[in-house]
Amino acid sequence: MLNSIIGGEMSVLSFLLCIFTAMVLGLLAALVFAGRDRHSAAFRQSLALLPPVVAMVIMLVNGNIGAGLAVAGTFALVRFRSAPGSAKEITALFFSVAIGIACGMGYVGYAALFFLVMAVYALALGRFRFGEEGGVSRVLKITIPENLEYDALFDDLFREYTAHHELVKVRTTNMGTLYELTYAVELKEPARSKEFIDAIRCRNGNLNISCGRDEDRELM
Repeated sequence: MLNSIIGGEMSVLSFLLCIFTAMVLGLLAALVFAGRDRHSAAFRQSLALLPPVVAMVIMLVNGNIGAGLAVAGTFALVRFRSAPGSAKEITALFFSVAIGIACGMGYVGYAALFFLVMAVYALALGRFRFGEEGGVSRVLKITIPENLEYDALFDDLFREYTAHHELVKVRTTNMGTLYELTYAVELKEPARSKEFIDAIRCRNGNLNISCGRDEDRELM
């Protein structure tokens, strides 16, 4: 079961078995890694399509001197997603590529066993919320007039409503007449977020305020 099904020469049956296994495991990988989180349909389809595509590439170069270069080039396929994707998305893509490499080399038993172990591992990490902090992380953007000193303007509110806060960016808007402050905050009690925003409105002259998730940092 754990030996390669590809002998000296590849048969049509072994080819179909490798590709079909890669397709099934790719589909299951998409369900495990992107089933519950907010991801685009294109990302889910990429997770499902990568294993059979990678398997085909590996089978075509099997036994060739350039096989090592082909493997390196295969891993380079994740570059298209590395800029906008989160760490979890990039890891999921590497996972799909690894399944494709195993199937392409004929180790369908290893591929299935690897998927089973990693799927249970990933689901357990999500179930027990491994690595997540106790509070709720949010990105807070506050617009203030240019005449306000923002360094300690909201410190007392942050102490009351947040467990942690950090000013990560300041930029001018409206031809330099306004400042937009961007904070990374961890709310102590998400149920009091409206109360928190109302308190800020009293300080910034009822200008624009936004408080939401950071899509670039989600589920790192």
